[in-house]
Amino acid sequence: MSNKPTILNKKTIATSRLFRIESMDIQFSNGVRRNYERLARSGAGGAVLIVPLLDDETVLLIREYSAGVHRYELGLPKGKTDAGESFLEAANRELKEEVGYGARHLHHLSTFSIAPSYLEHCTEIIVAQDLYPEKLVGDEPEELEVIPWKLNAINELLMTGECTEARSIAALFMTVEYLKNL
Repeated sequence: MSNKPTILNKKTIATSRLFRIESMDIQFSNGVRRNYERLARSGAGGAVLIVPLLDDETVLLIREYSAGVHRYELGLPKGKTDAGESFLEAANRELKEEVGYGARHLHHLSTFSIAPSYLEHCTEIIVAQDLYPEKLVGDEPEELEVIPWKLNAINELLMTGECTEARSIAALFMTVEYLKNL
């Protein structure tokens, strides 16, 4: 399994304002052919998810409407990387737009895929420290509620049922480990 399969043909089969679905004809090294469909990246930019630390014990969460599950969710701020913007610049901009803080120190913690069998999308996970107040106007349709949460109470957060996004949950637990090793 050291050789990746060969993409024989790739075509867009559906598009929307936000999504593009690709059909890919693939041939494996043993000669087997399959057709896969994936949700492809739209544009060249990526995405960021930020873990804003008010201090070494407190993370700032946001409560935001999530259309996919039609409810408000507690989670970490996130957004797309704009054209010409590095993922660290995007993280600081999104932090200012969604939380009302900038960060003097940004650390790239990891890169997450969501469902790599079906999605081409990856998210850069950024820890933001040494925060200072600064608010930028964002693209959210309503003001986001910012909620300080103690890192030693992540299990209690999960028990509320308000934080269900896997990327946020994994990033919170990874941040706790990151802080232990500083």
